[in-house]
Amino acid sequence: MNEVTTIDRTQREYSDAVKKALARKPQLYINGEWVDSSGGETIDVEDPSTGKVISSFVEATDKDIDRAVAAARTAFDDGRWRNMPPVAREKMMHKIADLILEHADELAELEAIDVGKPKGMAAVIDVPGAAAHFSYMAGWLGKIGGETQAPYSMPGGMMFAYTQKEPVGVCAQIVPWNFPLLMACLKIAPALAAGCTTILKPAEQTSLTALRLADLIHEAGVPAGVVNIVTGYGHTGGDRMVKHPDVDKVAFTGSTEIGKLINRNATDTLKHVTLELGGKSPVVVMPDVDVAETAPGVSQAIFFNSGQVCVAGSRLYAHKSVFDKVVEGMAETKDFWAPRASLDPDGHMGPLVSKEQHERVMGYIDAGKRDGASVLMGGDTPGGDGYYVNPTILTDVNPQMSVVREEIFGPVVVAQRFEDLDEVVKDANDTQYGLAAGVWTKNASAAHQIASKLKAGTVWVNCHAMIDPALPFGGYKESGIGHEQGRLGLEAYLETKTVMMKL
Repeated sequence: MNEVTTIDRTQREYSDAVKKALARKPQLYINGEWVDSSGGETIDVEDPSTGKVISSFVEATDKDIDRAVAAARTAFDDGRWRNMPPVAREKMMHKIADLILEHADELAELEAIDVGKPKGMAAVIDVPGAAAHFSYMAGWLGKIGGETQAPYSMPGGMMFAYTQKEPVGVCAQIVPWNFPLLMACLKIAPALAAGCTTILKPAEQTSLTALRLADLIHEAGVPAGVVNIVTGYGHTGGDRMVKHPDVDKVAFTGSTEIGKLINRNATDTLKHVTLELGGKSPVVVMPDVDVAETAPGVSQAIFFNSGQVCVAGSRLYAHKSVFDKVVEGMAETKDFWAPRASLDPDGHMGPLVSKEQHERVMGYIDAGKRDGASVLMGGDTPGGDGYYVNPTILTDVNPQMSVVREEIFGPVVVAQRFEDLDEVVKDANDTQYGLAAGVWTKNASAAHQIASKLKAGTVWVNCHAMIDPALPFGGYKESGIGHEQGRLGLEAYLETKTVMMKL
């Protein structure tokens, strides 16, 4: 189905606050100050809605990274943060959350023009979610503690034994380009709650909101060196952070390929590692669903954020009795998801983040067509100067096709029929990934049965991509190591020490 609605994809004028942020001198936030790089290289910022360069930021050198790590190391070792009363640290973290919300409109606009996502979406999801991570983790400050334990093999009264929780140390945190602000806060908040210090590197495609976040962290009164934000490429600055001997923990969100490389490099010094990696999430639609409710839901599962979501519901398995109605219902959402410029108030889906990503997604669509897939909807671009791809539904696919097996990270769903439960669970689990999955059914028993059999870190029932700071998030198989969010996300930044005292 080709586009029938004519859309003006002219980008709106930026606000004065955003123009000011774009005009700032390219610098790094190190040791509580904005500092110049030791080198002179910068990286261009593009607006994906137009393909035009709108600003630039620093490409950090090895010397810059070393300076940031040294600042974080000193700040951790002298205890200026971890030894501060928990009530004082909690107050600062709540202040960061408050400042994020105070600057919500500016941050949503920056995120929109940097990533390409609709400003309206960033305003109701990204920005409030970013603040929520600081608010939630701040609540843990007065609740971190160990326990006493009587030894098992020794007489009573011989030993006094207890455990205590301590911050792991200096953390290198690397975040992706699809939810830059949200991911930055998801990483920084638990590190601060645990008493760690950190160096954050945002993605080279999308660093605007991370730099603005540094201003807010500074304004909140966080001591110098506790949070450092450096910009640059992953294969240079990011690699330097991962291999640095003074870094104790690495937290990375991104592709499985890069995650494996980071894990190997971190092994040389046995750093703690948390990895949240790729996915190819299955969505199972049972025969008892209300198609009128389900079709828009499974459309949102894949077209939200232009499909640039690690948990995107990119593999649809609909029971043969409702398959045709479900995909037809999805096709009816075509105009709703038609891509628009990121500042268009009527937009629900924007362009892809970059020319590189645009070419990647179109390459997968072309490969699917060559392999015999049928295009029920989309499969093309609407034209214009930005990196737009129309929402796409591919049918007549098989498990050997690259569009079925590999993570596309775009608004492309592969739709398949199934007949029985065992069959669909087997097919859903037939992947290297295990990040998330979805089930749509009115039968609570069936939902629990399927959820228990799916090899995925998160399973949603009658919804998709619902993320909450209190609930742990992590992947099975090649989708990651460890968890973020919730109590487990906090513990990823803590060491456990046992103390035994002879009485």
